[in-house]
Amino acid sequence: MNYPNGKPFNTNKTKVGRTNHHQSSKIKYGGRGMTLEKEIEISNDYYLSIGKAVIHKKPTPVQIVDVSYPKRSKAVIKEAYFRTPSTTDYNGVYNGYYIDFEAKETKNKTSFPLKNIHEHQVKHMKSVYEQKGITFLLIRFKTLDEVYLLPYVPFEYFWKRAQQDIKKSITVEEIRKNGYHIPYQYQPRLNYLKAVDKLILDESEDRV
Repeated sequence: MNYPNGKPFNTNKTKVGRTNHHQSSKIKYGGRGMTLEKEIEISNDYYLSIGKAVIHKKPTPVQIVDVSYPKRSKAVIKEAYFRTPSTTDYNGVYNGYYIDFEAKETKNKTSFPLKNIHEHQVKHMKSVYEQKGITFLLIRFKTLDEVYLLPYVPFEYFWKRAQQDIKKSITVEEIRKNGYHIPYQYQPRLNYLKAVDKLILDESEDRV
């Protein structure tokens, strides 16, 4: 089986960060009710505070149509529209690399449905990848309390498979095989840049 770019469909060469995620531990740093967005926000604040990376959530461009002023010091937006379709959720700079990614979570225990990913987002990720940026999905399985980084290249294969009406989701096993497991820890809460380091190493070998 090959990716759309003709490369063999292999698992990641860098295995650190993806193994032993089923083994139990005396200390659990799970989601504890937080959304994935909040966990990423906390981690990004930590990265910024120690000078490791500058990564932020992208603002959503909106056109305000109607505003109410119930008090002089307060304004309430009553009607607004999205100006343009959003691209991905986060972007920034890490160690000289442009980072751009989408974050999604699902309650599904066995697979990640692709219905919440839009074609314009995939086109944006493809453009970032072609410009040698680092682009990926962060996927959290809420019920399993597991988070994975899925690189663009294997994601593109699964996306095109869905467009061909072959399979409209990515199984947990496929994500575990082709992605990087991100364990919870104390600080930063979700150290996804450790997985990014491994992705950079693997992609640098693939792009030679």
